[in-house]
Amino acid sequence: MSDGSTIEWTDATWNPLRGCTKISPGCKHCYAEIFAERFRGVPGHPYEQGFDLRLVPEKLFEPFRWSRSRRIFVNSMSDLFQDEVPEEYVRQVFEVMASADWHIYQMLTKRAARLRTLTSQMPPELVRRKHIWLGVSVEDRAYGVPRIDELRRTPAEVRFLSIEPLLEDLGRIDLEGIDWVIVGGESGPRARPMEERWVISLRDQCREAGVPFFFKQWGGVQKSRAGRELGKRTYDEYPAIEPAAPPPAAVRAQRLAMIRDQFQRRAMAAE
Repeated sequence: MSDGSTIEWTDATWNPLRGCTKISPGCKHCYAEIFAERFRGVPGHPYEQGFDLRLVPEKLFEPFRWSRSRRIFVNSMSDLFQDEVPEEYVRQVFEVMASADWHIYQMLTKRAARLRTLTSQMPPELVRRKHIWLGVSVEDRAYGVPRIDELRRTPAEVRFLSIEPLLEDLGRIDLEGIDWVIVGGESGPRARPMEERWVISLRDQCREAGVPFFFKQWGGVQKSRAGRELGKRTYDEYPAIEPAAPPPAAVRAQRLAMIRDQFQRRAMAAE
């Protein structure tokens, strides 16, 4: 878990798994892969195996360690809904989020179909929670836009779109059932360009639909110089949901003990 994230729309990150595979144009210059592969082969480093997929069960319970409420980006270095991630592990992540409910969890995926399938099989009390925000990445019309329909069919109280990197004009998109939209350009030495009119179109559509709009960045080779102003202002809008007050330490410890015991009992029953 990392506190004080540099990602503009979150406070912290939590990675109970690491590594991913590319499935669409938005993955081409994956920042997580570039970072992880720098440490491949470094003994003892969290990314000693580079960007190969790896479950990290020792990280599952980290949200219980933070008493102060935060917005937490879940799996900033992976995608929970990869086919290779066991269904039981996906459920465990949701059970931790449901129990450590003084945080807001922001979960993104490009595997929208598996998101819908697995969450539809879970008890509603695990997924239909105002502090669990489920989102999909939308980079273009061919790969990204169809994910919006899958998200709309996903059981969730809060659904959001991360339209980053925005690679082309998306035209009119259906924002029914969508509660938040993030837009941003690609950054890094090989960043693909994003046009201002594409961003303005999405901002205006959010205005028409009454959907909060967050403009993350212009991106480019020098992200910090390009900034994140659109029309001489920043857009830092969120759904009108605040994290709950954290419970006393004794209650947090009790919940942690209960969920550990629950996981252990299920593991023993499966053997």
